[in-house]
Amino acid sequence: MKTKLTVLFFLLVSSFSYSQTFSGTTGTVSDDGQPNDFIATVSGLAVNQLGNSLGLVQVCLNITHTYDSDLNVFLIAPDGTTINLFSGIGGSDDNFNNTCLNQSAANSINTASAPFTGIFKPQETLGNCNNGQNGNGNWTLRIVDTYAQDEGIVNHWSLTFGDNAATPFVFTSSNLPIVIINTGGVPIADEPSIAATMQIIDNGQGNTNYVTDTPNDYNGQIAIEYRGAYSQSLPQKPFKIETQDIEGAELNVSLLGMPEEHDWNLIANYNDKVFMRNSLAYQLFTDMGHYAARNRYCEVVVNGVYQGIYLLMESLKRDNNRIDIAKLEATENSGIDLTGGYILKNDYWDDSNSWQTQFHPIDHPELDVHLVYDYPKPDNITIEQKTYIQDFINDFETALYSTNFADPVTGYAKYIDTDSFIDYLILNELTRNNDGFKKSSYFHKDKDAASEMAKLKAGPVWDFDWAWKNINECPILSVTDGSGWAHHINDCQPDINSPGWYVRLLQDPHFQDLFRCRWENLRTTILSIPALNTAIDARANYLDQAQVRHFEKWGNLGVNSGAPELDNDPATFAGQITKFKNWIATRIAWLDNNIPGNSDSCNLSTNVPLNPDFQIYPNPAKDQLHLINKTSASVTVEIFDLWGKLVLKTIVDSHNQILNVSQLIDGIYCCKIAHDNNNSSVLKLAILH
Repeated sequence: MKTKLTVLFFLLVSSFSYSQTFSGTTGTVSDDGQPNDFIATVSGLAVNQLGNSLGLVQVCLNITHTYDSDLNVFLIAPDGTTINLFSGIGGSDDNFNNTCLNQSAANSINTASAPFTGIFKPQETLGNCNNGQNGNGNWTLRIVDTYAQDEGIVNHWSLTFGDNAATPFVFTSSNLPIVIINTGGVPIADEPSIAATMQIIDNGQGNTNYVTDTPNDYNGQIAIEYRGAYSQSLPQKPFKIETQDIEGAELNVSLLGMPEEHDWNLIANYNDKVFMRNSLAYQLFTDMGHYAARNRYCEVVVNGVYQGIYLLMESLKRDNNRIDIAKLEATENSGIDLTGGYILKNDYWDDSNSWQTQFHPIDHPELDVHLVYDYPKPDNITIEQKTYIQDFINDFETALYSTNFADPVTGYAKYIDTDSFIDYLILNELTRNNDGFKKSSYFHKDKDAASEMAKLKAGPVWDFDWAWKNINECPILSVTDGSGWAHHINDCQPDINSPGWYVRLLQDPHFQDLFRCRWENLRTTILSIPALNTAIDARANYLDQAQVRHFEKWGNLGVNSGAPELDNDPATFAGQITKFKNWIATRIAWLDNNIPGNSDSCNLSTNVPLNPDFQIYPNPAKDQLHLINKTSASVTVEIFDLWGKLVLKTIVDSHNQILNVSQLIDGIYCCKIAHDNNNSSVLKLAILH
């Protein structure tokens, strides 16, 4: 074996006109989630400053390990510069045999399969180490095994220094806000969170942000940890952040114009090469009249290392500016106070954070269903509060599965807000988002009024990383003709069982009619193909500069990575956008032909703010806003910003009109439509240039 390795390394370094190779220590890779460090001592380099003429050119290794994707592998230089060689690759396959990382390789290691024999580009450039530092000293190969049950062995690893070395990738500026995080060299973990600092630079729409600018949006303490389940295994990591004061206490602040809070997320985009699967879904749900997590694009630097495009986003929680339901104290255990508010999830569960419902899905009676307490949290919710919300859900399911379930007074409609359930269904079916019906699935109930019971509402929507695409997971999601009902996810033996409520709801002809009518209404406005394409193009144009850096960093453009997609992966960002648009058009065509219900009854009432006589599109708007007045009378249209300032006003007669909104800055506005009969309605309008 030693002879074979010697020959291999000779061949690998023979292309360098000058080179020096150093081997490191070997040993066991523990599976407890802690760093395993292996040291290579480098001495006698011909120059004291690593750079293009002499620098790190190659790292080679042999690792025996089952389930390769458990491993996160880093190289740490003597000055502390850390490079992610690879993370989360290889799936359930085994070993890294004669694997070499070299910036001059033709293909990224993301494109390869286990045991990764050959020469590949690493996930992060080796050039970051050639930053002028003295390369003599201890270099560390750090391996973190993120899952238990399979230890490994580092059999051999080495560093090669030579000429024509890569130089550091330098991130200097962006048209997006810049988020800079510094942990002081302490590794970020799944939990617990660690102390760090965060700076945010945002010079406003149309202005360039430089990493050297004075932080002007936030400059202070945070606690940070990894977040997510599957997404955490991917190379670009998502983060959970809590803003804090200097004492480490929670600090409510506004970030990038979003309302004050202390809980935030930085959502990674490794699994979303159009960078808008979440952003677009949340905007659509907001435009339907519901709360969805506010978010802003940004580029992120962690400990001096560029990390790519992220969404800085609100966490879902009870808050007057987020899920706006009554605060439920631990002392409120009787009477009307006990009735709310509550937030529930259909999500990963255990016996300490959930309960098993008394009913089984109507189409899969063999499946058990658990609902998770999200608010109050499992550690805070009292026995009386658990009993109340369990009884409420049981009463709802009793009515839902009764013979008179469609009765508008005693059936399911007594317990749920039908309009929110329909909009939730539309968005998750439009995106064919199976997670929306089996995990990352939220419901909330407010406190009852004195004479009226507060109903259960569906939402907010959450987590569309695996949506808007064809996935090789089950027949529902793998078809390429746009067909299939995502709410039938229980047919696919999911990891989390769905309650299956929509299967029963869609057995009610009245619910079908409401579904059909709402769909047709939305198809003339925010779900029209022109409106959707405008929203997509606005985001794509905004991200066009940053996406080049992002894909240079992660190297997965043109390679199926993350969710197991069936289709070929376009090798350009423009190709990704075209693929995204085509998928949506195909899906919408199928839904147009297959949503049940009778559209003749489309005068059925709805409590969400869409006026059938007056429409605006696209929403989000870029430079032009189309105003469509179907009435015989003129209407006054007023647009207000979030501070209540009137920014535009016009009169629209009984015809179509185009309003120039190019002078408005990006953000959310209120569009008030006043009719001659003194009636008015208000729509949310987004401007995104």
